[in-house]
Amino acid sequence: MLSKNIFKLHSPFKPAGDQPKAISEILSGLNKGINRQTLVGATGTGKTFTMANVIEKYNKPTLVIAHNKTLAAQLASEFREFFPDAAVHYFVSYYDYYQPEAYMPASDTYIEKDLKINKEIDRLRHATTQALLTRRDVIIVASVSCIYGLGSPSEYEKVNLKLNVGMKIDRMTLMKKLIGIHFERTNADLNPGQFRSIGSIVSFMPVSEMMMYQIDILNGIISRIRKIDPVSSKIIKEENNIFVFPAKHFITEDVKKKKALVEIKKELTKQLKKFEKEGKLLEAERIKRRTNYDLSMIKEVGYCSGIENYSRYLSGKKEGEPPETLLSYFPFSPKPGLGADGKKQKALSQASGEIPDFLTIIDESHVTLPQLQGMYAGDASRKKTLIDYGFRLPSARDNRPLKYEEFKERIGPVVYTSATPGNEEKTESGKLIEQIIRPTGLVDPEIIVRPVSENSPLEKYPLGGGGQIIHPDTSITHQEGNKYPGQIQDFIKETEKTIKKGFRVLATTLTKRMAEDLSVYLKEKHIKAEYLHSDIKTIDRIKILTKFRRGEFDILVGVNLLREGLDLPEVALIGILDADKEGFLRSETSLIQTIGRAARNSEGKVILYADNITGSMKRAIEETTRRRDIQLVYNKKNGITPKTILKNIKDITQEMESEHGKAVNTELELDIELFKKVFTKEKSNKGKNESDSIKNIFISDEERNKMVYEKIIKMKEKEMNRAVKELDFETAAILRDEIIVLKDKMDR
Repeated sequence: MLSKNIFKLHSPFKPAGDQPKAISEILSGLNKGINRQTLVGATGTGKTFTMANVIEKYNKPTLVIAHNKTLAAQLASEFREFFPDAAVHYFVSYYDYYQPEAYMPASDTYIEKDLKINKEIDRLRHATTQALLTRRDVIIVASVSCIYGLGSPSEYEKVNLKLNVGMKIDRMTLMKKLIGIHFERTNADLNPGQFRSIGSIVSFMPVSEMMMYQIDILNGIISRIRKIDPVSSKIIKEENNIFVFPAKHFITEDVKKKKALVEIKKELTKQLKKFEKEGKLLEAERIKRRTNYDLSMIKEVGYCSGIENYSRYLSGKKEGEPPETLLSYFPFSPKPGLGADGKKQKALSQASGEIPDFLTIIDESHVTLPQLQGMYAGDASRKKTLIDYGFRLPSARDNRPLKYEEFKERIGPVVYTSATPGNEEKTESGKLIEQIIRPTGLVDPEIIVRPVSENSPLEKYPLGGGGQIIHPDTSITHQEGNKYPGQIQDFIKETEKTIKKGFRVLATTLTKRMAEDLSVYLKEKHIKAEYLHSDIKTIDRIKILTKFRRGEFDILVGVNLLREGLDLPEVALIGILDADKEGFLRSETSLIQTIGRAARNSEGKVILYADNITGSMKRAIEETTRRRDIQLVYNKKNGITPKTILKNIKDITQEMESEHGKAVNTELELDIELFKKVFTKEKSNKGKNESDSIKNIFISDEERNKMVYEKIIKMKEKEMNRAVKELDFETAAILRDEIIVLKDKMDR
């Protein structure tokens, strides 16, 4: 381990419960060279806090892999709170709906790659790679997209542009250099990856941040470098030197690029001959047009859409060699005799046998590992179809995710974390560390099984390990008698009781359609509900969860997105509908994970609606009861009264909010407060006659707020028109967005 501490954990809490033992055992295993360990942590026992302590003490860069973007966002937010001084970054696929290029021969349907790149996520990806190349105190929270091709770190690092005060460079040369690393020129407001030139000043915005850099050039020499807030135009800092990284990850030197173009043409000629020999004239025409267009784009501008499909040639790799991925950007320890400068050896890490010099944490490993294992086969099948039908050259096969064995070769010591580890973690791990006791004293939730149908045979199935079979009492039945109303009506009654106590409710269904329909039905019953599933955009999912925690609605309905890792302490009731429909969503693992969502609330309760007790249900109830009993013994011994976890409601979307958005919101808050004060004075009784005073008394708060918003909107519209006349488009854009927000607030 390193002698200098690069991480400092900030937390008002100290490890408690099973955490101290788990931290000690994991560190002991790491120091002994045990490369695979599993932390079997029950929900709510603080696995993230345990791993934060491990990261601090192990003292190496860390990769945390999560199985979905929502969980990755939550983990990134938590690690940022634990390590405010470190570089904690969020790395996920930058497509809102990642739609890879595909062809379906049966219907002759070609699906283009979805080019709707989320600019904020793209910025965060660049911030991730730049942090890995420039510092050691780095924690990257990533989805499984981290095993997809990303471009060579050595090329990415090699072509970065260093600028310093006193450097000899003219304006045209600087602009050419920026274009050479894929910056785009603009005459309008700057966005990440763009530059503009006015007089002797060249301004640009790096792709990794929302700050503008202004380079003053006097007589062919850089006289000043200023870091500027693009919204307020205030100078943040005077810099002596800066490094400007490329605006794209796939970067190639001119010499390599020319060689690559020659090799791509050779492969095209070979593939055309093959198609012509097989009589596939349509396929030959397709690949000829596509490839020649891409070659022209690469030659002229150095880039083309889908350039990653030519990564074998652009990176100089051999056929079948694994691609460079995010893992390639992490540090590796050099081989003995290669010298101490491991940083320069990164690109050779696999070929030279260097040792990965970072820690990997695979969160919710029972779900994440199968994803990592299945990525390659799915991608290979899709690429084969594209190649066979002339949409891509055969070399596109090498633009792929890592095979699982390749992934394992490129990571060092690993800690799997899961409440329900799979067989692989159990067999591969040199250590299984159990973390059952919660420092908060919270116990696993009470489990109740209730029938789905009126004539249910449920009571014939003894639960054995715990739980209760409870038929609804008469207070939950229809008015015409004691006929059982069914699982939905029963769930609604239980929901109403929970909401009255100020808590929130989760409902899990078997399909997306059922989730959507149930949320609509609940709204019709005047219950505030929303649904959440994989068709909802990445950032929107996080916002929905944040609104749910804030109490903007009471019930969240979902499928399997409500299981692993979601930290929702406000949830006191979970309804698992159709719990006896054995399968992936109602397996032992899924049930334990879903039940665990209610383990962060002292009044947590889970209702399983079923007519039969399946093997999965029985095992899940028994394991939950075992953990509950362990916690109860600990609580009694230590005199602990369980209390619901209190946790800040924060999400990563706050971190991703643009500076423009922050300016809009800040200005609006000040204006609204000011106008409310002015409006209150205008509506006071001072100097008014009796009728005016009475009229003022009967104006509702809603009417008063609406009048405030109307006045501010009129003022903002005048200011916006004035700014446009003065050609101050930056101010006009802020005012325009303020008006949009105000109108939205007024309509609520």
